[in-house]
Amino acid sequence: MRGGMTAEKARPYYNDLLMAAANFSAVRALIFDLDGTLIDSKLDLIRSVNAMLHEMGREQLHEDTISGYIGHGAPQLVGQALGHGATEAERERALKFFLAYYEDHKMDSTCAYPGVPEALERLAAFPMAILTNKPVRISVRILEALGLAKYFRAVYGGNSFETKKPDPLGAKTILREFGAAPAEAMLIGDSAVDVQTARNAGTFAATVNYGFGAHDRAVHPADFYLDRLTDLVPLLGNHR
Repeated sequence: MRGGMTAEKARPYYNDLLMAAANFSAVRALIFDLDGTLIDSKLDLIRSVNAMLHEMGREQLHEDTISGYIGHGAPQLVGQALGHGATEAERERALKFFLAYYEDHKMDSTCAYPGVPEALERLAAFPMAILTNKPVRISVRILEALGLAKYFRAVYGGNSFETKKPDPLGAKTILREFGAAPAEAMLIGDSAVDVQTARNAGTFAATVNYGFGAHDRAVHPADFYLDRLTDLVPLLGNHR
């Protein structure tokens, strides 16, 4: 960084440049990831994976390892946790156990990130949707339990379509339902998968700085970075 500017000090400067370059005033539809973006579900997911591994007679994994597997949907999460040596039958049994265990424990520690309810309330004039690789029914139940479901016109999960993020099918379906062009939408997430989905669908991409999804920002840079979800309000709120 020039002049010895630190990464922490450079981020607001970088965001200012992005804001000046991008026409965010065109955005009129918002698509949100769920885990790591709106809700902190990390601990419940980790505990559920380790409970599954115990059930399957496998050694438990460190939370950082499991965290790196989150974001691609339950089947891939379970498959990566089991490792390459697992049979198809073992994967199926493990997935069934994981989903049942997680259903019972999905709200043990899960909560909305700070600023999320306030941001959604202040952005309520925008048509908003959830696009997550998490199963749709459990996603809806978590949103309802946290009082957030009322803000979303649509909720789609990893089992809602034939393909998952980063395939753009889900995002394109939401845009069609909202009657919005890709250049009129922003996808907000916490991982490289979300940025890739936005690029594949042609929308703007925003990334939160507090999530737990894997994200190589040099390879998959977003258009804007958010310390809190309320940072979206001055960026977009005045345009409605």
